[in-house]
Amino acid sequence: MAGVADKVTRLSADLIASAIAEGARESRSGRQQLEHWARVGREVSNQRKVARQRVEAALAGRLPLRALSAEEGVVFNAEVAAALEESLSTGNHVADRAARGLSSVVLDDEGRVVKHNPDGTIIVLSS
Repeated sequence: MAGVADKVTRLSADLIASAIAEGARESRSGRQQLEHWARVGREVSNQRKVARQRVEAALAGRLPLRALSAEEGVVFNAEVAAALEESLSTGNHVADRAARGLSSVVLDDEGRVVKHNPDGTIIVLSS
């Protein structure tokens, strides 16, 4: 890819730290590790053979998980983990659950277990 200019982007600190740690084990820099992961992910995402279509069907709920092969299961789990990580980093799950009339139990900034009720009240469950 000679002649292609680099683009600046922001990535989460935990992803950078993971890339640096894994890159050290693989004799790559953090940047090289991120690029490696991106290329592998791109190839998995672009894969349109039967196996990829089966994983997509399972993700959409059209195929039971038990029908996936071990390899397909690995891809399925990676897709779910990535979606969860993205959702957890961008969503306000306490507010979303409260809007649906559900309580949430979380750790607060002081490390206490607290319950957030749909009516906005907060109960400290541990100190």
